[in-house]
Amino acid sequence: MARSRVVLGDLRVQVLERAGGSRSYTIVWPDGSVDEEADCFLRQFDGSGTQKTYAYSLVDHLRWRIREGLTTEAITLLDVKRYMGAVGAKVPMPFGQPWRLPPQRPYGDSALQVAAACLKGFYLSSCARNGVNDELRGALSVTRLPTTMDRSRAFLGHVKKSMPANPLARKNPPRRRHPKMLPDGAKPDLLEAVNTARDEMVVRWLADTSLRIGGLTGLHLVDLHLRENAACGECKSPHLHVCHRGGNPNRAAAKIKPDWEMVDGVITGGEIYRASPAMISTYFAYMTTDYAKYATGHGMLLIQLAGVNTGEPWTADAARGMLRRAGRRAELPGRITPKAFRHQFTNDVLDVSDGDPHIAKTVGNWASARMVDEVYGHPDLHSAEFTAALRTVWGEAE
Repeated sequence: MARSRVVLGDLRVQVLERAGGSRSYTIVWPDGSVDEEADCFLRQFDGSGTQKTYAYSLVDHLRWRIREGLTTEAITLLDVKRYMGAVGAKVPMPFGQPWRLPPQRPYGDSALQVAAACLKGFYLSSCARNGVNDELRGALSVTRLPTTMDRSRAFLGHVKKSMPANPLARKNPPRRRHPKMLPDGAKPDLLEAVNTARDEMVVRWLADTSLRIGGLTGLHLVDLHLRENAACGECKSPHLHVCHRGGNPNRAAAKIKPDWEMVDGVITGGEIYRASPAMISTYFAYMTTDYAKYATGHGMLLIQLAGVNTGEPWTADAARGMLRRAGRRAELPGRITPKAFRHQFTNDVLDVSDGDPHIAKTVGNWASARMVDEVYGHPDLHSAEFTAALRTVWGEAE
């Protein structure tokens, strides 16, 4: 029988509202008491997005542990590996009954990496703090030889002799991914399928930048410098600053957290994205129609246009739902997601820049050019150049 999404009579994640609008996450029992073991571990990440991610990953493991009748004092590395197998990892052992049953799906590669890192940190921290289970601590405290990439990333990397390893993680994680792009003709079809000026602006802004949906729905009006030579002095062209704020009323937050500040009413810092003329056009269309009708003075850019909370900040989940419904109305194949716009934009920039990953990294605010090259720098299997090269090798060139 599938586990219910509504958790009753079970461990659950509790969101704690802090002064200033920030949030913390902990794990509580059905009676509302805090699980001290989990709370001590999660407090190490207070104020970061990692705390939320680890809280939801850890609560799932603790529920499984209760079913198996295990505790921190008695659990072994084999037991933790059994859990990883039960949630979707490939482990060379019987792991018992699967834990994630339909309609839930097994964890993907990314979720498994998060779970492995979370569980290693949790048990090393808990066992050391309570002075128990030295066997598990020793099994988790393994090391490996440093790779060339490890040495290049580290200060004085040439003297490194070992690196921490995780026996719960996949041995050879996939290095090259093939991100899901937008279907052919998706941009014009979506622009025709949307119903409001706000939705048109969202589609255009996602299509013309590499904005993440959390950053877009977390924008404030003061973050927008949609004119030449703005007072911030950081970009001569029209642009916007994506600033991480933990206290947004819609709980939207930018993923990346570069420093930013407001001086004399002018935002500086954050992630800077250039704005296209089409973005500016849809912005003014939205501000003079939808926003002018319903804005409530909270200062955020995107607002709800219907329902009991009309005029309040629009959430990232609501934006995802709008794109999904617009994709269905446009009869586009698959599910339209905000991430697909980011992948498509980066791929298009790489194509027109002769495959230069450094340009794509800068334009798309990616972490590194190496990552851009590994993910997007492979040839299109259906391109004319790829087909011509293959035919030449086959001896079929005209």
